[in-house]
Amino acid sequence: MELIVDAQNALGECIVWCGRTQALLWTDILGRKLWRHRPSSGETRQWDMPERLASFALTAAEGRLLLGLESRLAWFDLATGEAMTIVEVEADVAATRINDGRCDRQGRFVFGTMNEAIGRAPVGRFYRLGHNRQLELLPLSPVAIANSICFSPDGATMYFCDSLSGLIRCCDYGDDVSGERIFAHLPPGCGEPDGSVVDADGFLWNAEWGASRIVRYRPDGSVERAVAVPVSQPTCPVFGGPDLNQLFVTSALVDLLESERYAGGVFGMPVTDAVGLPEVRFGAKMGDDSAI
Repeated sequence: MELIVDAQNALGECIVWCGRTQALLWTDILGRKLWRHRPSSGETRQWDMPERLASFALTAAEGRLLLGLESRLAWFDLATGEAMTIVEVEADVAATRINDGRCDRQGRFVFGTMNEAIGRAPVGRFYRLGHNRQLELLPLSPVAIANSICFSPDGATMYFCDSLSGLIRCCDYGDDVSGERIFAHLPPGCGEPDGSVVDADGFLWNAEWGASRIVRYRPDGSVERAVAVPVSQPTCPVFGGPDLNQLFVTSALVDLLESERYAGGVFGMPVTDAVGLPEVRFGAKMGDDSAI
């Protein structure tokens, strides 16, 4: 896996591929910046954020993102740099902030919160913003750090985790959410599960924070392979490139006890036997061409 952008992000996360612009977008949460990189030209750009940006989604509207800022969901105009609040999230819980998020196959934004207080009690929850912009609390177990949110190709299974638990979980997913269960258990010494993405064959790729690798899981939860990353804290993988056969991953330099030259960078490699799925845009529906 090779260095693509020497971003030196304190906490690079939530990398997505925009098929329309052929660009990678990701956030440095602690740096309060949105990043964009076009591999074809090498052009890289940043936008300052009004708060820590934990996750975001592409939307059906050209040049507009849906942001998961630390305290609220907001629209963001890439041309003007303006953020417009949609709804505040857990305004009555001082210790939590928004963390991981992604659109489901129906074009609804699903995200979770995390507890930043000492001890990190599991008080974070999972939510869904519908097409009507109404916020729904999902009936899933509370977590300390919500992560790994992604969906099976048919949209019928949601994957998620509490990073501190060492477990990746899943549930039956649709308008109703039920059947929460364990999908995979990380053995001791394998770091913590961070961001995940599902490929076109339904295999889940998970970044293992602290373990210098991306792990590909079969749909039954067994390990199919592990891909080494040249830094200890990979955070989130995504498939990109014109044919969605390039694997990219963000990383973080925060909390490292020893210096790592390329920590906080974005890395990439070709994958010959797997391809990704187009990122679904908020407001799009399954099978809608605007999802690309």
